[in-house]
Amino acid sequence: MFELVALLVILLFVIGLFIVLPAQMASGRNRNPVVWVLISLVGSPLLAILLLLALGDAPINKSDASIIDD
Repeated sequence: MFELVALLVILLFVIGLFIVLPAQMASGRNRNPVVWVLISLVGSPLLAILLLLALGDAPINKSDASIIDD
């Protein structure tokens, strides 16, 4: 029983690290979360997180700015 609980905890940690964290960081920086989850899965979550931190916020397009102003 302990092994099953430990396996579930590890699985939740891995899902959070590979999927949830990069997706949340990307959406908070106006970037496509799907692309960053794929980068996290293909490369590594650390790579995706460091790249998101280094790139910062994405610039807002003029079409996006007009939607915000309305």
